[in-house]
Amino acid sequence: MKAADVRAMSPDQLNDKLAELKKEQFNLRFQAASGQLEKTDRVRTVRRDIARIKTIARQKAAENKG
Repeated sequence: MKAADVRAMSPDQLNDKLAELKKEQFNLRFQAASGQLEKTDRVRTVRRDIARIKTIARQKAAENKG
């Protein structure tokens, strides 16, 4: 997911996407623990996407306040 795509989202869309990614992260962690994880790079990608969404959401909130 590109930062430009995330910046184009509304705050509600950001919250929905964040919840979706956190659910996927949980499932990936569960698969890794049980030895069923096939795409190990997906864990890293999801973690970075979560961080990207949180960062941009925080920036948008700061813009609206200030």
